[in-house]
Amino acid sequence: MNKKFDPIVSEFESAEHEARYNAWFITKVEKAKADTRPRIPHDEVVARFKKRREQREANAHR
Repeated sequence: MNKKFDPIVSEFESAEHEARYNAWFITKVEKAKADTRPRIPHDEVVARFKKRREQREANAHR
């Protein structure tokens, strides 16, 4: 499953598509960097997702 990507082949349909994506991505990164909400420690995030996953799996077996 280790697919090696050719750096010459673009994943974008065109240069315009790549430019639009890059602009969107840069905007998202800048917005995240400017976010003043308190940071959540990694361990807490992992624990939250683990709990959600366990709840989802428990509901699936009902």
